[in-house]
Amino acid sequence: MSTNNEYRGLKDRVVIITGGGQGIGRAYAHHFAEQGAIPVIAEYVAENGEAVAEEVRAKGGKALAIQTDVADEASTLAMAKTTLAELGRIDCLVNNAAVFSRITMAPFWELPAAEWERAMQVNINGPFYCSRAVIPTMQEAKWGRIINVSSATVIMGRENYLHYITSKSAMIGMTRSMARELGEWDITVNTFWPGVTKTEIKRPSVPDEVFDRMTQMQSIKRLTGTDDLAKGMMFLCSDDADFITGQSLQVDGGLTFI
Repeated sequence: MSTNNEYRGLKDRVVIITGGGQGIGRAYAHHFAEQGAIPVIAEYVAENGEAVAEEVRAKGGKALAIQTDVADEASTLAMAKTTLAELGRIDCLVNNAAVFSRITMAPFWELPAAEWERAMQVNINGPFYCSRAVIPTMQEAKWGRIINVSSATVIMGRENYLHYITSKSAMIGMTRSMARELGEWDITVNTFWPGVTKTEIKRPSVPDEVFDRMTQMQSIKRLTGTDDLAKGMMFLCSDDADFITGQSLQVDGGLTFI
C-alpha cells in the first residue's frame, strides 16, 4: 500500500482501534493503513472486524482483526497478548468503541437502568481495561500513544443523552490523570472530540434534520467527514504530537469550543 508519509513516524506502527469494525473506527483503520501503519481492529462483532481487515489487505496494507469485548477485562488482556504474538509491538491505542448508535433517547428518569449500566461498562470500563492491557508494553518500549474518544455532546450538554454524555465526560478526567502518570515513559494521552458525522451505521433515533441543524450551528457549515476525524487522530498518534499530552482536540468544524 502506497503512502505519502504525511504524518511522521506512523509507518510500521501498530495501532489498536477498538470498535474498528464499522463506522468511524473503520475509517481510522483505512487511513492509518494508508500511512503504512498496521491497524488492529479490536471489534466485538468478529465478522465485522475481519471484513475491515480484509478491506485493508485488499488495498495492499497489513491489518489484524481480534474479536474483543472491551467491557470484559480478560478479553482486553487477550487482545493485547494476541497483538504482541502476531505483530511484536503495540504503539498506539485508540479507545473508540462505545455504546451510542442505538441507545435510547429519553429524559434521564425514563432511561432503562440496564442501558445506563451497559453504557458505563463499555464507554468507561472499556478504555480503562484496554489502556491497562497495553501499558506494560508501552512502558517497556518507553513510547506510546493513547487516545480517549469523547464527544461534542459533552460540551453541548444535549438533552436525552445522559448515559452517553456522562460516560463520555469521564474521558476528560481519565485522560488528564493518565497523562500525569505516564509521562515519564514518553507515553502521551489525549482526548479526541469528534463532530457530527454520518457513517454507514444507521441511527434510527437521529433523523437527517438533526444532522442539518447541528451542521448549521458550526463555524464551518458542512458535515464532518471521517477523513477530517482521521487526520486529527493520525496527528495525535504521530511524531509531530510528541510534546502534546493531557489535551483535548476538537474536530467538529467549530461546533463547540472549550
